[in-house]
Amino acid sequence: MLGPAGLRPPPAGLGAAAAAGHAGATKAPNSRRTSRVFHGKPARRGVLVGSQGAVQVFDDEGKNVTPHPLFQPDPNAAVPRTNGISTSPTKSALDETEPQQDPALSLSAVREEGEAALTEAELEQRVDIFLSETDTLWMLDLPTAVVSTEAEEAVRVLERNKIYTEICKAKIGSEYFEEKIVQTFSGAAKNKEMQCETITVAEKGMMVTSWDLDHSLNASEPTETEEPRAPAGQSSKSPTAEEHAQAVAVPAAREPAVPARSHEEKECHSETILTSANLQQDLVVMERILMENIFQPKLAVYRQIPVLIEPVVTSDTEAEEDEEDEEEEDEEKQEEAPEADESPAEDAGPRLEQLWSYRCDLTSGRSVSSMAWNKANPDLLAVGYREFVSLKKKGLACCWSLKNPMWPERIFRCEHGVTAVDFSLARPNLLAVGMANGRVAIYDVRSRRDAALLDSSASLNKHKGPVWQLRWVQQDRGDKKERLMCISGDGRVTQWFIQQRLDCFDVMKIKRTQSGKKKLPGERERKSEAPISQQAAGMCFDFHPEDSDIFLAGTEEGHIHCCSCSGKEQILGTYRGHEGPVYKVAWNPSSTDMFLSCSADWSILLWHRDSFTPLLTFTSVTAFVHDIKWAPKSACIFVAVNERRVEFWDLSVSIFQPVFSCAAIPEGNLSSILFARNAECLLLGDSSGQVGVWQLHELAVPSTEQVGSLCDIVASAGAV
Repeated sequence: MLGPAGLRPPPAGLGAAAAAGHAGATKAPNSRRTSRVFHGKPARRGVLVGSQGAVQVFDDEGKNVTPHPLFQPDPNAAVPRTNGISTSPTKSALDETEPQQDPALSLSAVREEGEAALTEAELEQRVDIFLSETDTLWMLDLPTAVVSTEAEEAVRVLERNKIYTEICKAKIGSEYFEEKIVQTFSGAAKNKEMQCETITVAEKGMMVTSWDLDHSLNASEPTETEEPRAPAGQSSKSPTAEEHAQAVAVPAAREPAVPARSHEEKECHSETILTSANLQQDLVVMERILMENIFQPKLAVYRQIPVLIEPVVTSDTEAEEDEEDEEEEDEEKQEEAPEADESPAEDAGPRLEQLWSYRCDLTSGRSVSSMAWNKANPDLLAVGYREFVSLKKKGLACCWSLKNPMWPERIFRCEHGVTAVDFSLARPNLLAVGMANGRVAIYDVRSRRDAALLDSSASLNKHKGPVWQLRWVQQDRGDKKERLMCISGDGRVTQWFIQQRLDCFDVMKIKRTQSGKKKLPGERERKSEAPISQQAAGMCFDFHPEDSDIFLAGTEEGHIHCCSCSGKEQILGTYRGHEGPVYKVAWNPSSTDMFLSCSADWSILLWHRDSFTPLLTFTSVTAFVHDIKWAPKSACIFVAVNERRVEFWDLSVSIFQPVFSCAAIPEGNLSSILFARNAECLLLGDSSGQVGVWQLHELAVPSTEQVGSLCDIVASAGAV
């Protein structure tokens, strides 16, 4: 059913806003026709349509109750044209008195003037209107006091409600609860004045030392000097003469106990101070400062830096006396100068100057068996000590630092003499120690504990003889993976692996070489009864500088075996030339086919890898040669130590005698040698327990341009 001008009535149940929207949407095709039909009269009761088609709603009393739109866009925004229909920017005179509305918000559109009227089909066309809710604006949010029984805090709320219910029940008929209303007034502030004497202020000061604080602390501690009270059951009669004498004698006897007790407390307090960690750390710092002041000139020479000379401040009289002394010294030097010019050859050439010695009371009387530098810290030196006479006595492994040449940084006490030490490259904090009883131990130098980190005492494959040498060997060149190799007096070369415990396996067993002499039947029977005699005791080894699988092993019978760690054939060749035990072998770091060996037969032999006979033999004195080392900067210079002296051999100068030699100290015999890693210095260990640091002066190092390789020098000597 259509209303006036073809308008459908709004559906039942819709409010005024829906009716307005519906009417507006229906009138959208032509607002001017609508205005012309209605002429400002209400089409229905309570509804008035304006000239522009806007619907206005009035109540029975005639009040305008038209709902305002919730969405209010920008009134300046232009409304796009759609199908030739646009909104009219003007309003009729009837709408001027009503509240103004944005034409863009009106649900009806006004056709332009001059357009044709709506047809009957257009009026019958269905128009869909969609109503949607806007976002909810919360003006007030009161949290609920009700909790679901399925919530996590439901149990806690029920328990709290139960407690509250019990409290409310307890209030009924209880004398402890009474309902009253009280109003508390704020207390008024009161000012109270009083008269007193003037407060005087004085400043005082005094000097307090640490021992004053200590005395005051001891004095503040209470001392039990009161007499115990008599029991209540005893009578209070006056004491007799004897009792009085005893009572007088008792305090006299107890008086010395109080000073004795305070003396003991003082001793305990002093021990606590001396054993505290803070005091020890402060003492270490103070010790470093003192050592730096004492050894500063010598350390500067070792570091090859200028020596700092402190200026001497003297008075005028002292300056005059010093000038007179200097004049006298100059005159004496001028007199001694001609004598020195007469023998210039004596002072020329290389020489050694001792800077300092690593020694202390613990190392006195022990022989230095081995030395090794730390791979990461070139200032940290490990030294092994053993008894010079017996190997069964206790030994030491000490770590010395340049910061304190007078006392070692770490001291590891061993049950038997230490025969070999070496630092790890991959883990520089690990120090491997070999002992005279065949034990191998690994210590952590970061710890101050004396106990070993790992020990071979529980290993079933431990050595039965002294471990004469051990070394951490890299698996491949440039790789930090390494293995710990040992050679022992039981004729075994072993490789140790570190797991939960220290264990090893045999790389090879050194057997005695057969001689050309015929053996008697009795000798054969004795050898069959003692099969251990078939193995030769290993004394030393050295791994090839380029191939870590090839190494040399020196034996007690005077032979040197070239061995391989991989392959079925372990012994690649045997070098025979020494008549006594081989103490050391050393590959040349530059000419890797050459190596040296020293022995107890007083000789040093130069070998080539491809020749099983020695190329050169060096002999200077009739003494055991204990150690040899190639110079790190020259392929032609090596240093050897025997019981009497240290010798410098330069093959580019002479192959018959050393270019320089220095006698041993009178306290003991030389036993080991080591070059410094970051200085032109040499370390010499002796049988008295000291390691001397010597500076090398004027030792000429031949260049490769002036002198050919070591093979050329040997060939020119006619050895090859």
